Amino acid sequence: MSTVLSARGLQQNYGGKRVVDVDEFAIQQGEVVALLGANGAGKSTLFRLLLGLEKPAAGEVQLNGRAAGVFQRPYLFDGTVADNLGYGLYGGVTRAQRRERVTALADSFALRDILDARVHSLSGGESQRVALVRALVLQPDVLMLDEPTATLDAPIKRQFRDDLLRTVRTHARSVLIITHDAADAFGVADRIAVMENGRIVQHGAPDELLANPETTFVASFSGAELLLNGSVTAVAEDLVHVALNEGGAIWAALPSQRQWKIQRGARVHVAYRPEDVVLSSVEASTELSARNAYRLRVQSVSGTGGLVRLRLEGQPSLTALITRTSCESLGLRPGRDVVAHLKAAALRAFPV
Repeated sequence: MSTVLSARGLQQNYGGKRVVDVDEFAIQQGEVVALLGANGAGKSTLFRLLLGLEKPAAGEVQLNGRAAGVFQRPYLFDGTVADNLGYGLYGGVTRAQRRERVTALADSFALRDILDARVHSLSGGESQRVALVRALVLQPDVLMLDEPTATLDAPIKRQFRDDLLRTVRTHARSVLIITHDAADAFGVADRIAVMENGRIVQHGAPDELLANPETTFVASFSGAELLLNGSVTAVAEDLVHVALNEGGAIWAALPSQRQWKIQRGARVHVAYRPEDVVLSSVEASTELSARNAYRLRVQSVSGTGGLVRLRLEGQPSLTALITRTSCESLGLRPGRDVVAHLKAAALRAFPV
């Protein structure tokens, strides 16, 4: 697999502050890569550096082919949808080839019926699709998308993600998606790079980041909840026993790539995913001596659709995410006691 875009020692400064500091970053042919981070992490600056719109303070970017970019807010030329889609092809292909390529992509993205519409009459979702197709019609080696769903409401976001999954791989050799939305990253990408304070702090396949987040920042992006601080009271191979400040104790695993030496007394955060909390009725749970089994009280039940979120109070307080069917079969409601089970391997302890 060949590299289509790479960067080394890339740095950028604004107002005396370093906003991008990336040692190494690469996209392989055929990959869909997501760069995930909070607002202000430096993602859009890195996007502009990779696209060649800014000159870095240090480092280099190598692009083996042609890149096309789609920005958070679609910038369309005055005219019709067809004018915009074919703009980049003028002078490069014949008129018949231009019409054939534009028509094929317009069909794929449900734009065929509005090819003659003026761009000022388009909805937000239509404008973003036009901007995307305008880039794809160039058949770029690397397609770069900066927050492609940020301005779209929820139903249109889902449709846009479906469009990406269905068609982008067939019209671009590789794709880079810049986003603060974990659903975009985990739902579309082959590989995710998490960016914090201008640096890439972890990268890997989505399943790898979900199973082995290396920092609390990465864990939070993967949907983890963070318990209150605690202190390590025992160490057993890759597990630690943590006394929580709010009361109670819990066994948790250590990050697989940890770079810190764990000792008794060390202060830690413990992260878990609400869907890993398994609930059973008090009557059915006669054994509470197993690791991480707690009798707790339901504080609140909320949610729509097939999943409900429960806030459980006690030592420790937890959040659980279960199916509505399970919630109803257990008869869970505020004030009801329940037993919560958490496998130690499903939790991660991080240094404070």
